[in-house]
Amino acid sequence: MRSPSPALAFAVAALGIGLFSIMDAFMKSLVLAIGVYNALFWRVTVSAGLGAIAWRAGHDGLPTRRTLRIHLLRGTVTAAMALLFFWGLARVPMAQAITLAYIAPILALLFAAVALGERVGRRVILASILAFVGVFVILAGQARAAPMPGAFDGALAILASAVLYAINLVIARVQSQAARPGEIAFFQSGTVVVLLACAAPWLAAVPAAAHWPQIVIAAVLGTSSLWLLGWAYAHGETGYLATTEYTSFLYAAALGWAVFGERVSAFTLIGAAVIVSACFYAARRGGTVAPPLPAAS
Repeated sequence: MRSPSPALAFAVAALGIGLFSIMDAFMKSLVLAIGVYNALFWRVTVSAGLGAIAWRAGHDGLPTRRTLRIHLLRGTVTAAMALLFFWGLARVPMAQAITLAYIAPILALLFAAVALGERVGRRVILASILAFVGVFVILAGQARAAPMPGAFDGALAILASAVLYAINLVIARVQSQAARPGEIAFFQSGTVVVLLACAAPWLAAVPAAAHWPQIVIAAVLGTSSLWLLGWAYAHGETGYLATTEYTSFLYAAALGWAVFGERVSAFTLIGAAVIVSACFYAARRGGTVAPPLPAAS
């Protein structure tokens, strides 16, 4: 059989990013309506069910003890990362949140140097500095804008989530060599559900019937995004496909404006341009900036 064309792989990756961006809009709406804990807990519970179906359909066996430890580690990081991201997303414009999260790929390169012994050259160090300049531009613009309740705290939560996202990407590199996608999807979601369930006696509340369609749609969108991106990266070059991640800014800006009435400030546009430029600059080092694939879906 002929291999899919690069254009098809690119289109599938772009579609995956689009679905994940739509899922973010659903999650922001849910967080505003029922709180970050319940929005994430019930959505990930549905995702775990979908992951279980995919795992069994792939006829994957039980993971080894070492692989199970990797699943548990990544699931723990994912739980904290997702709580911070969606809590922050409810307090800042979508485009700003997505832009701040773009620092994760560069941080992943730095963390990989420490954890995996990968080489980090001067280009990556300069790109890291440039990316943080972009972050400060966005935060400066936020300080000059009309105050929004919890906006600065939300931005800090997004940045903390991006740090955990970078750690998540490093773990994902190891995990992808030890398990298949179906197994990863199930155990990652399952771990998050178990961890969140520890607080269920105090925080969990069954959502009203009106919210369940949003929860299910968000879960389906997140799972579909993971599989589309997994297929695309299996049939295309990472350096070529990673650029589709930056279309998420366009999706976030459009959805934020259409659904929540958010406007993109000039500071956010400038900061986004600086951070994206830093990512492309780092990618020219002879390796590739790890694509920030949706890890919490």
